[in-house]
Amino acid sequence: VQLQASGGGVVQAGGSLRLSCARSGGAISSLAVGWFRQAPGKEREFVAGLSRSGTRPYYADSVKGRFTVSRDKDKNTVSLQMDSLKPEDTAVYYCAADFRPSTLTVSTRVDGYNYWGQGTQVTVSS
Repeated sequence: VQLQASGGGVVQAGGSLRLSCARSGGAISSLAVGWFRQAPGKEREFVAGLSRSGTRPYYADSVKGRFTVSRDKDKNTVSLQMDSLKPEDTAVYYCAADFRPSTLTVSTRVDGYNYWGQGTQVTVSS
């Protein structure tokens, strides 16, 4: 499984960015997908995830109501729409994926995923 994350950049506080995670060599709909982020000096943390069914999104409390995770089957991508960005959202963002028996759950743990894309930098200026 190969994943490619894209869409990072620099934005002012209150702005928006959209990250995409593309899978090559297979359907991303066969995977549970998670988005994580890692700020300098901090551990990698769960941000959002989408179950294999595509019907169950999960969010960290810190991003609930501001971030939206969704899947585009035609583009074979899972996207993270980030609105009302804050300086504390600054981090390297990673998408991760794994095969899960359940179609309705995701893991919020780093060790719950075997496949990772490269990170994409998101910088929110105040």
